[in-house]
Amino acid sequence: MRELETGKNIQHSVYAKTYSEVREKLRAVKSDSKKIQRQKDGGLNIYFCQAAEEWFISIRREKKHATYIKYHMIYEKYLYPKLGSLSFSEWSNEYLADLFQGKDGNLVSNSLQKSISCVLNQILSYAVSHYAVKLPPYSFPKRASEIKPVEVLNQSEQARLLRHLYHDMDIYKLGIIICISTGLRLGELCALKWKDVDFEDHLLYINATVQRIVVEGYETKTILLEGAPKSNFSRREIPMSDEVAKLLLFYHRGDDEYVIQGKKPMEPRTYQNKFQKYLQSAGIKRKNFHTLRHTFATNCINNGVDVKSLSEILGHSDVKITLNRYVHPTAEVKRGHMNSLSVIYGQLMGQK
Repeated sequence: MRELETGKNIQHSVYAKTYSEVREKLRAVKSDSKKIQRQKDGGLNIYFCQAAEEWFISIRREKKHATYIKYHMIYEKYLYPKLGSLSFSEWSNEYLADLFQGKDGNLVSNSLQKSISCVLNQILSYAVSHYAVKLPPYSFPKRASEIKPVEVLNQSEQARLLRHLYHDMDIYKLGIIICISTGLRLGELCALKWKDVDFEDHLLYINATVQRIVVEGYETKTILLEGAPKSNFSRREIPMSDEVAKLLLFYHRGDDEYVIQGKKPMEPRTYQNKFQKYLQSAGIKRKNFHTLRHTFATNCINNGVDVKSLSEILGHSDVKITLNRYVHPTAEVKRGHMNSLSVIYGQLMGQK
């Protein structure tokens, strides 16, 4: 490398356990040597892709691996093609005008807009803080929010599914019963270990989840990754009913680590396929596995469970998420409310 003030070559030793770590550290050192000059230039000569690359290096050890991979995929697909070759000396909001447009010319979903904005804002904040880049304000477009009712199993479907699950039950069928009885996410169930089952106090401790993610550097290769739950609120304890605790105890094997598949975590896609077969055998149309969680939450609301308790059981960060997503009383509950009014009116008429 060349010293900025004198122009003389300087040496710098970098040590690490692996070549990839050495390469990352070396890139960081080279990046630091350029920062001073860039800061003198007001950061205008730095390219968006350079700031992004340095930002990714800085967050790699801070973020969960799955989060890092998600951020990188969003960057590669939505940000790099439109902004990667742009220097901050050329920066203009015009380049962001179509950032959230899909191939059909319409805005992408609110969820995807939020993810793209999240990554973009963090890269820009990095550039501002490290290179004193001055950027014009930009307001991201938003589509009108649409709160769609969640899909649940109706009472008839629940009855048919439970009858099928209790017939010739095995550990895989029991897993479905656990989900519809506790609201566990698919990844949480696949990662559930026997050490997280408290048979004495009838509690489940949610400490991990599994998901299949893309391997960095590959577009098609994926790995099954076990890690921390979705958020700090997702790390929680869930009370079990006596029935669920009894069934789990029956299938408990002392030498198994994982509840569903013994020696290793269950593959979520495989379990999703099993669930579809159970639905088909019960005469129920195809549903997403998450329908079990929706059904559990809806049953809780319809049976008088307070929203705060339900929010903590589901692992939500805010009761508003629970209210907006799950508090959709069924037709049967609404009909019951209307019939209760009829009783009141009848009593009033009797009093007259």
